[in-house]
Amino acid sequence: MIKTRIREFRAKHDMKQEELAQRVGVRRETIGNLEKGRYNPSLALAWKIAQVFGVSIEEIFTVEE
Repeated sequence: MIKTRIREFRAKHDMKQEELAQRVGVRRETIGNLEKGRYNPSLALAWKIAQVFGVSIEEIFTVEE
């Protein structure tokens, strides 16, 4: 299972789901589903999200067994 810190990073940057979605080229619902653990991102999407926040992918996404 992939755990995400997207919500935490959005809060730090005062960013709404809609804004992040627009910046990475997905729908707002996709960001919501990522935050709730209902959807695992592709590597390309994970990379784009990390780029928006200026951090590594590993800082946002972790794998838990």
